[in-house]
Amino acid sequence: MSAPIYLGDDVGAAGYRLAGARPCTPAAGEARAALAKALEDAPLVLVSAAMATQIGQTALLPALAADAPLVLVVPDADGSAAPADVAARMRAQLGLEA
Repeated sequence: MSAPIYLGDDVGAAGYRLAGARPCTPAAGEARAALAKALEDAPLVLVSAAMATQIGQTALLPALAADAPLVLVVPDADGSAAPADVAARMRAQLGLEA
């Protein structure tokens, strides 16, 4: 089985490399191509929140909704960008919070 792939910055890549993931730190403008390649090569793709912003929703949402491979947006190492709080959004849509 192949290793998970991490798409993000150099600092996060170093940590995920220690955890056994194959890091990929695409240059500006190459994020979508890197995601497409990762989707072909890995059973699990971890995308930093900042990289998810660079990729854009039109490319990222179908990957998140697909059955395989599993794609997750993870917080950045420096905390500058965080993924959306899905639980809070769900509670608001259900009318449990304003």
